[in-house]
Amino acid sequence: MGKIDELIEQALSSEDRELLARHAEPGYFAQAFGLFRGSLGWVVWLAYLTGIAAFIGFAFALWQTWTAAEALAAVRWGVLAVLLFQYSAMIKSFLGSHLEANRTLRELKRVELQLALVRSALTGKED
Repeated sequence: MGKIDELIEQALSSEDRELLARHAEPGYFAQAFGLFRGSLGWVVWLAYLTGIAAFIGFAFALWQTWTAAEALAAVRWGVLAVLLFQYSAMIKSFLGSHLEANRTLRELKRVELQLALVRSALTGKED
């Protein structure tokens, strides 16, 4: 892949390189906070807040498990703790998959931009 990237870099003009550099991949925190914007931002907010609530509930249930005087109460709190922890992990996975989907879409847009630049260079005109 490195050789292909070098060939593409050589074929681009300085203006094209500058345009691609402006559309480079942002840092991790910019990507993570970018999940909370856009048309599905409210879904991410809802998932994030329920994940936090589930983790807090997990911590409380785990504490109740440790301090339970009876075995049956400890088992009940323990099962609840496991379920809440699994839910919070599932929400983290959901947010991670959204982050990866956004990265994939961003790279596809970069490829589209590169193809448009190559096409305009071949035809000698801009769209």
